[in-house]
Amino acid sequence: MDYETVSADDFGKSLRGIGLNLLVRDVRATADFLKAVFEMGVHRLSADFAIITYGAQVFQLHSDGTYAANPLLGLLPENPPRGAGIEIRLYDTDPEAAVARAEALGAVVLQPPTDKPHGLREAYILCDDGYAWVPSRPL
Repeated sequence: MDYETVSADDFGKSLRGIGLNLLVRDVRATADFLKAVFEMGVHRLSADFAIITYGAQVFQLHSDGTYAANPLLGLLPENPPRGAGIEIRLYDTDPEAAVARAEALGAVVLQPPTDKPHGLREAYILCDDGYAWVPSRPL
């Protein structure tokens, strides 16, 4: 599928399994962060929306304004961070490389790369919206 030219209708009909849609204050800034730190693909980028790819996975970013008629908008906290309590795990990303790129951008690294008892080396990096991105690799 060509994410640059697919219609909204065809894109929506193609989605399967579990979907991830993150509401963010600044779609462009979050997309830039995901591309720079985790080398994700960014497609159809606008002020209101982006399709993000991570390997074969696809998810979406939406601005608050796109959710004007959605009941979820009323539940968003007025003050950041928004993403408290969610971990977005990236099992195919080198935690050392991601942390180095995040630190170069001045991003918050909650935990440097650490070997965990569940067999992964992982780090915790926060984006400006407070979502915890967890790059990890098997030990």
